[in-house]
Amino acid sequence: MNINQPEQLTEIMKIARSVAWGAADILSSYYHEQDKELGVENKKDGPVTKADLAANHYILENLQAKLPKEDFGYLSEETFDVKKAEPINKPWVWIIDPLDGTRDFIDRTGEFGLHIALAYEGRPVIGIVAMPELGKLYYAVKGQGTFVQTKEDKKVQPIRVSQRKKPENLYLIVSRSHRDERFQKLIDALPLGGKKYMGSVGGKISTILEKESDIYISLSGKSAAKDWDFAAPELILTEAGGKFTYHTGEPVIYNQGDVKKWGCIMATNGHCHDLLCEKTTSILEEIDGES
Repeated sequence: MNINQPEQLTEIMKIARSVAWGAADILSSYYHEQDKELGVENKKDGPVTKADLAANHYILENLQAKLPKEDFGYLSEETFDVKKAEPINKPWVWIIDPLDGTRDFIDRTGEFGLHIALAYEGRPVIGIVAMPELGKLYYAVKGQGTFVQTKEDKKVQPIRVSQRKKPENLYLIVSRSHRDERFQKLIDALPLGGKKYMGSVGGKISTILEKESDIYISLSGKSAAKDWDFAAPELILTEAGGKFTYHTGEPVIYNQGDVKKWGCIMATNGHCHDLLCEKTTSILEEIDGES
């Protein structure tokens, strides 16, 4: 593998897109066929279903069958040993969330997806977010832009973030729940135009691509989002013109051992990113000073 040969990444993307559609079909079959038992198992970091495991098995099996095993490592939510928390000793690592938004999947909101990313030395170079209930797959290769493909006709179109530039005109995308007091204070204090709601992280970022929202914020509390929550969504956002960093402006690095992304991560349409990062830093300092 050579990072300086983009045609290699393009060929790998074709394989990964096919795998993503297949995994999306598996999720849909569990979601819609009532005779399929979900087998919900509640674990420390959230619920796991048979759909998670089936999609994960399909993704790993197909990527490993179609790509040279010696070239790639695999970091998947369902197989990573969080207790060991060791980086995968490969420059090229697939980062996989076979079911992003498991709680929404169980609750039948339709707001679930799957993520497949390929990272090179800790930074994503391929990103795929599939939203089965929307019948859409968003994908990006580093330096080649972001595209959306529809399941119904397989039509492919480029996609870009909104041109909204004033903070008071921007919409924040958040979960309907999962907000602790500190996060609620932060989003209440930001001078934005309003809020919209979506379940999965990939789904939230897709609303920024679809120009339905402009900002997503992840603020860790007792727990934190993980590598597989962010790697694919980051690339489809940044290749569509958005920005994705910590509120300090630092980039997010993956496959570092501890997969938990502590701190505050800002994903925006890019036009007010630095200003919003500054405001968020100031607000958090004020909130933390009160406690």
